[in-house]
Amino acid sequence: MKTKLHDLLNFPCLFTYKVIGAAKIELINKIIEIVKYYIPSDYKLSVNISNKGNFYSVSITITATNIKQIEKLYEELYNIDLVRIVL
Repeated sequence: MKTKLHDLLNFPCLFTYKVIGAAKIELINKIIEIVKYYIPSDYKLSVNISNKGNFYSVSITITATNIKQIEKLYEELYNIDLVRIVL
């Protein structure tokens, strides 16, 4: 069954994830480790910190090659124990 997201994308395409989690360097390191494992090509990463300094908002842009890759990364990023939400 196709997802709505699948209907909107033409592969390969740029795709951005936003990961919000605890403001700890381990969060960024784990995100990079996971992305490097699944994405053989380059990616772009940017980090913002919340006003109170409790959370990081990490944006990762990849060149996605298929919907399964996108879904798998969502799952892996969400399973990081420091993560609150993945958009």
